[in-house]
Amino acid sequence: MGYYWPTMVADAIDYARKYKACQVHANFIYQPSEFLHPTVASWPFEAWGMDIIGPITLPSFRGHRFILAITDYFSKWAEAVPLAEVKTSNVISFLKHHVIYRFGLPRRIIHDNGLQFTSHAFYRFCDKYRIQNVTSIPYNPVANGLAEAFNKTIIKLLKKFVSSNKCDWNEKLGECLWAYRTTVRTATGNILFSLVYGSEAVLQLETQIPSLRVTLTHQLTTDENHHRRLQELEALDEKSLLAQQRIELYQAHISRAFNKKVKIRTFQVGDLVLVVRRPMVMTHKTVGKFQPKWDGPFIIETVFSNGAYRLVKQNGDLLMLPVNAKCRLVPLNSPPHSLQIIESCTRWCR
Repeated sequence: MGYYWPTMVADAIDYARKYKACQVHANFIYQPSEFLHPTVASWPFEAWGMDIIGPITLPSFRGHRFILAITDYFSKWAEAVPLAEVKTSNVISFLKHHVIYRFGLPRRIIHDNGLQFTSHAFYRFCDKYRIQNVTSIPYNPVANGLAEAFNKTIIKLLKKFVSSNKCDWNEKLGECLWAYRTTVRTATGNILFSLVYGSEAVLQLETQIPSLRVTLTHQLTTDENHHRRLQELEALDEKSLLAQQRIELYQAHISRAFNKKVKIRTFQVGDLVLVVRRPMVMTHKTVGKFQPKWDGPFIIETVFSNGAYRLVKQNGDLLMLPVNAKCRLVPLNSPPHSLQIIESCTRWCR
């Protein structure tokens, strides 16, 4: 043919992959780029994960459209209330009456970037009680996985408890919480009620058809009953210790399974990247089909731990919030069409 180019096909493919139009319309990257970093809680009610469920399509008879829920990272104990609207004042009142006044001051609260959690009033409340206010990365629900898991569980329970009109879900919320608290959690291997209060709750069935435990309790004298309760309370610390060990083993098992899928990809300061377009265009409308999936390019300004990055635009404007990366590394001094891809996928906390 008159020329010699042994790597022509590979070079053509590489050039096409780095072309900007191909990159901004490239498929989303679902393969994790960072190892799993589980949230560790050393004692009960130390760390809580908080989230808002809703808006719910069918409001309740009282006009409730949201559920404000919070879950303890150690015992998995959960509190939730129905709300017509979620304001900062509602969140502060909820934390006071359902967390602080019942279980004491937490060391930290993990939540998303909702306006209710990032307002000045909420920050002043956390500073007043010396609570560490931890914010997860936007569009990254894995960062507050415990709260998201409880959200799915409580919604599944409500589906089974509500009536045919499905507008009494606010009245069934307490019953669903009771069912959740009186079942064994896989992570701890204990019933939530037993792990928190030191003894198992007496269920309605045990009073209708007296169980052995209820029958024996009625036959005990006052002193014997007090002695039995004292033994249960003394064993509570040992039960908490065993639960902590089980949680660590459970997290290690989950981490091993997750980390098998990880392909480490990192960025350096100054690298050129693309960011997932938010909100994602998931519809099949004509306009949405031709919308790019990625925005950019942006420049890496700061590198944080656990795969978190702060970006700046090419004109020097700083993006408000950091992002986490599922990425493909290309140096900044590459041609203009050579861009990297970033997608929120791992956990970063302020």
